[in-house]
Amino acid sequence: MKKMMLILLVAAFTGCKGNAQQETKKEDYPVEKTASQWKAELTPQEFNVLRQSGTERAFTSDLLDNKKEGTYTCAACGNPVFEGKHKFDSGTGWPSFDRSIEGNVSFSSDDKLGYTRVEEHCSNCGSHLGHVFNDGPEQTTGKRHCINGVALNFEAN
Repeated sequence: MKKMMLILLVAAFTGCKGNAQQETKKEDYPVEKTASQWKAELTPQEFNVLRQSGTERAFTSDLLDNKKEGTYTCAACGNPVFEGKHKFDSGTGWPSFDRSIEGNVSFSSDDKLGYTRVEEHCSNCGSHLGHVFNDGPEQTTGKRHCINGVALNFEAN
C-alpha cells in the first residue's frame, strides 16, 4: 500500500512537469530596485509573494471571484499581465487565466518543491506572479496560469 501511494505521488508530481512557456533569466528585467526599495513600496505580503516567490493562502484573494472586464496589472510596477476576459474559475483557490498578455510575462524553471514547475514573472520588474500548468481549459489554450491575487491589481474597463 505504501509503495502504491509513493508511485501515485511521484506520478502526480511528474505530471506537472514541462516547459509550458519559453524561459527567461530572472535578472533580465528593465525595472531593477534593491530589496530595501521594494520593501518601502510594497506591503509585507506583497513583498513576500512578488519579491521572495512566496504563495498566498488559497481562497483569500479579493480578486478570486472578480468577473468584471478589465486588465490585471503587476502589483509592483503596473505592467499589464492578464486580461479579465481570459480569467476562469479553476477551483484551485487562486485567480486563474488561460493566457497572459503576450510579451508582458516571462517564465523560468522552479524546482523548489522537488519537481520542476514553470514560474511566471512580470517581464517589466521580474516580480513573481505564480505558475503555469498544462491543465487549463481544453477549448482554449489548455494552460492554467495560477496567479497569486496579491501579485495583481485590477483596472476595470
